[in-house]
Amino acid sequence: MPSPSIIQLTMPAADIALLTFNDPHKGANVLSSAVLAELEAHLNRLEKEPGLAGLVIRSGKPGSFIVGADLREFVVSFNAPREQIVAMCHRARQLFQRLCTLPFVTVAAIDGLCLGGGAELALWCDHRLFADDPKAQLGFPEIKLGLYPGWGGTVRSSRIAGLANAVEIVTGGESIDARTAVLMGLATDLVPRDRLEHAAIELIRSQQQSGQYLDNRQRWSQPLAITDTELTFLAATAGAMIQQQTKGHYPAPPVALEMMLEAAGLDAEAACEKEAEGMADLFGTPVNQALINVFFLGDRNKRSTGVAKPDVQPRPIKSISVIGAGIMGQGIAAANLKRNIPVSITDAAPNALHAGIEKILEEAAYDKKTRRPDPQRAVHYASLLEGTTSDEELAAADLVIEAVVEIPDVKRRILARLEPKLRSTAVLGSNTSTIPITKLAEGLAHPDRFCGIHFFNPVRKMPLVEVIRGKQTSDETIATVVAYAKSIGKSPVVVNDGPGFLVNRLLFPYLAEAVELLLDGAEPAAVERAARQFGMPMGPLLLYDVVGLDTAYYAGRVMYEAFPDRVAASPVVGVLIKAGRLGQKSGAGFFSYARDKEHGEPDPELARLIDPIVRRPQKFTQEQLTARLFLPMLLEATRALEEGIVQDPRDVDLGLIYGLGFPPFKGGLLFWADTMGLDRILKMLEPLADLGPRMQPTPLLLEMAHSGRRFYRSGP
Repeated sequence: MPSPSIIQLTMPAADIALLTFNDPHKGANVLSSAVLAELEAHLNRLEKEPGLAGLVIRSGKPGSFIVGADLREFVVSFNAPREQIVAMCHRARQLFQRLCTLPFVTVAAIDGLCLGGGAELALWCDHRLFADDPKAQLGFPEIKLGLYPGWGGTVRSSRIAGLANAVEIVTGGESIDARTAVLMGLATDLVPRDRLEHAAIELIRSQQQSGQYLDNRQRWSQPLAITDTELTFLAATAGAMIQQQTKGHYPAPPVALEMMLEAAGLDAEAACEKEAEGMADLFGTPVNQALINVFFLGDRNKRSTGVAKPDVQPRPIKSISVIGAGIMGQGIAAANLKRNIPVSITDAAPNALHAGIEKILEEAAYDKKTRRPDPQRAVHYASLLEGTTSDEELAAADLVIEAVVEIPDVKRRILARLEPKLRSTAVLGSNTSTIPITKLAEGLAHPDRFCGIHFFNPVRKMPLVEVIRGKQTSDETIATVVAYAKSIGKSPVVVNDGPGFLVNRLLFPYLAEAVELLLDGAEPAAVERAARQFGMPMGPLLLYDVVGLDTAYYAGRVMYEAFPDRVAASPVVGVLIKAGRLGQKSGAGFFSYARDKEHGEPDPELARLIDPIVRRPQKFTQEQLTARLFLPMLLEATRALEEGIVQDPRDVDLGLIYGLGFPPFKGGLLFWADTMGLDRILKMLEPLADLGPRMQPTPLLLEMAHSGRRFYRSGP
């Protein structure tokens, strides 16, 4: 049976053709080779149709036009020869280019998201109309995949919106809303959604009368009118911004900038040739493959229900309660308010509750454009937020999240006090970062309705939520919490119970090794530099200071008690705590925050405190420091897989990218190991064997290396 067509051709008027993209098998339209072939067949037919005044291209999916190319086809082509990649770009671009050479007016009628290849298709049309919707966007996210628009997008956007605007959109990878698109000239107008098709037909008729579209076609095919001075200034300013944002780890933005500057003086055809050549330089590179892997990790996460059984239905979460108004409680509450979910919150200290409510409203009402809380938003969110000391009011919510100090007995007392008051459909959760959920569930009457819901700090920035399954947690509870986490814009990863769960279990070997390196004589600045050059957003010692050394110490005790053979009981953190150096909150930790309260500065006092306990001063190369920091994390990940903490390597990689900021350009910890090669990983471990069990290959790693297996069996 032939596959149903994705593009439907209709004739809303005798002289108007309408092509509607609507893939019945996908939630959003994407441009696969089959779809492009279908489009080509339609254009071949319409080109011969006599008397046509215009063509309207639209989507049959409300809120989404076309969201890009089919990336699975990209993966298949990773190892293709360069000339094949150039030819692939030319084929798609030449097809789209026909939209501005047909003997009639072409209009893209866009409702919602218009991204990547979809944006390129739209830009090759004579005009673009957007449905007036605040969620409507136009953008080129290819840069986040290690590429840039390769089907004429850089050329067309430069000529329609101006080179500076195009450079910002292409190299930044961020979408613009429909109103901004109109201001830049990338869209002609905004119209009510129910008039979108009618407005497109009206635009065709007015363009046929005025002939303006023919003037645009001529103008946009020419080189850009820009001086050498303007080009030099744009190269300097945009180049500096790109370096600041990418730290040199992402090659696509500077390559795109250089190509667009060189193409400015060429006609559109020659510029498109240059665009395709540059695209071939980026396609299939390690960074491109890694970033596409990250895309697939996120896509898989969006589709996951968190449970294996397809018939498990999540219960709706329409209200929540938060126990604890500290930093984590504030962040959790604000995340819910921003999704208009009513929140009740409490704290044992009245002053902390009052201060917490103020912070919650500040964060929830924060306006990125004005960089301050919006008063109207604050009033709205205040109506959804209730500070209370009543257990009955707290227990009335669909979900109750405990977010108090990381002390098991304190948490157990709170959970035991609230559980009897909950409705039979309510879920009870703990935001613990390290304490096993099964231990916290001891004494609960309904452990099946209890699980871990571990948010990451700061909640507003970190997309990950670990959903931890205790020994008796039900599938329905897990499915409910997974669906809830997605409803507030988070990416939940389900993990089985164990000390530190997944992310913190893998974090602590990294942090502990940084301190061990200090004891071996490494300079703090060198340790930090090695981590940042690897791609981490901050070094491990600064991370200690941000978390708080006292907090890290108590969490570290949980890990030491669970894994004493490989978690070093280092004296360094204890020495600093005794000296009152708790990190940023006390003004000093591994660094001093007297002048730079965010990043800190080297402090000579640190050497005075730890020099007496340094074991054997050594000099380390950057490669040695990198191996010491990241191999223990990798080994712990293989242990987590062996023990079934997670079932799939992709959960490890997504968890570390979204929860720790592991560098996306490496594709994830286990993807990085595959890229390095497991045999090479074993060789890197050989000189570290004397450091003990924490540096010894695990049975899983040895077996995979010897059998030639990879964590990702078929690439991204």
